[in-house]
Amino acid sequence: MQDTSLSHILNHLGEERAEYFHAVAPPVVQSSNFVFPDLHSFRTGFADELHQHVYSRGNNPTVEILRKKLAALEGTEDALVFSSGAAAIAAAVIGNVKAGDHVVCQQMPYSWTSSLLRKLLGRFGVEHTFVDGTDTDNIAAAIRPNTRVLYLESPNTMTFECQDLAACAALAKKHGLVSMIDNSYNSPLYQNPAAFGIDIVLHSASKYLNGHSDVVAGVLCASSEMVQKIFSSELMTIGAALAPHDAALIIRGLRTLPLRLQRSSESAQKIVARLDAHPKVERIWYPFHDSFPQRELAMSQMRGCSGLFSVQFRAGSMEKMEAFVHRLRRFLMAVSWGGHESLIIPMVGFYNIPGRPDPDLPWNFVRFYIGLEDADWLWEDLLQAMEVL
Repeated sequence: MQDTSLSHILNHLGEERAEYFHAVAPPVVQSSNFVFPDLHSFRTGFADELHQHVYSRGNNPTVEILRKKLAALEGTEDALVFSSGAAAIAAAVIGNVKAGDHVVCQQMPYSWTSSLLRKLLGRFGVEHTFVDGTDTDNIAAAIRPNTRVLYLESPNTMTFECQDLAACAALAKKHGLVSMIDNSYNSPLYQNPAAFGIDIVLHSASKYLNGHSDVVAGVLCASSEMVQKIFSSELMTIGAALAPHDAALIIRGLRTLPLRLQRSSESAQKIVARLDAHPKVERIWYPFHDSFPQRELAMSQMRGCSGLFSVQFRAGSMEKMEAFVHRLRRFLMAVSWGGHESLIIPMVGFYNIPGRPDPDLPWNFVRFYIGLEDADWLWEDLLQAMEVL
C-alpha cells in the first residue's frame, strides 16, 4: 500500500536513494542536457519529455522529485514547477484561453494576476471580469457564453476574502470552465482545493513552501492531462523553468514546513488576540477572527490560518502612521511572506508616489506577516511603536 502520510511525502517520496549512492539528501543534478546511449532511448525521450530526461528546461531529476512531492501534498495527479509564481499563474491561464475568450476572476487578486488579465491577455483579445467572489451568485452572473476560466484566490493576501470552493467548482463544471486557484496563503497543509473539485491549484513557492526567503518559484498542481497540456505548450515554449539548485532548496524547505507553518500560525493568533484588545486598533482582517465576515466559510475549508493578517490602526494623521512604521525595529518592511522573518507592508507607503494613483485601501492599513521569531519579542516592538499613534 502506498504511504500517503505527510511524513512520508516530505521526507521520502520520490527520493530513490539507491540510485544516487544512498545519499540522504537528493543530489542537485546541475546538467542542462542528458545523453542517450542509443536511438531507441533517443526516440523514447523525445516522445515524452515530461517524464524523460532530455533537457532541463523540461524535466530535470532534482526538479522531478520536487514535482512528485508537491502533487502528493495537493492531492493531484501531477505538478509542474516554474521560475516564479507569476509564471505558474500565467501558464495556467494562457494554457486555457484563446482570442475571444473570457475569464471570470475574483476581485483584488495578486497584482501580477491582475496585470496578466488587464494588460497582457487584453492585447490578444481575451476579456475578463472581476467580481466580488464572496457571493457565488456574483460569479454565476458574470459567466458568459465565451467564458473559459474561473480564477479564484481564497483567501486573497491583503483583506483575505474567501470563495466557496465547492460551489465554485460545481459552477465551473456546469458551464464547462476550467477552475483554478492561488492557494499560496494556506499552503497545501491548511487547504486542498482539489478536494473540493478545483481543477488547477497554484502556489508561489517563494512563500511557505520554500520558507527561507532565498528562492523565487511557482507551482501548478493538476490532473496528468492538464499538466501534460501545459508542459508541452506553455512551459516548454515560454521556458520559465526552475533551476535544479532552487528545486533542491525547496525540497529542503519542505522538510520543516509543518513546524514552520505551525509556529507562524500560533504566533500570529497570539498577536492578533493582543491587537484586538488594544485601543489603537480599529479593525483586524484575519480569516479566523471573530469579526471576519466569512469566518464560518474559512473554517469549513481551511484546516488552519497562516501568519498573514492586516490591521487598520487609529492614527490621527499620515505623519503619525509614518512614524509608527519607522519606529518598528523587529519587523522588516518588504514584500512576500512565508520566511523566517516577520514583515510589514504599510499602505501609507503607496500614497503620494509620483505617477501612481493612491491605493484603494486606507493609509492606516498595514499587512503583517509573522515569522519564526518569539511572539512576545515581536509584541514588545509593536507596543512601543503604537505609542506614537
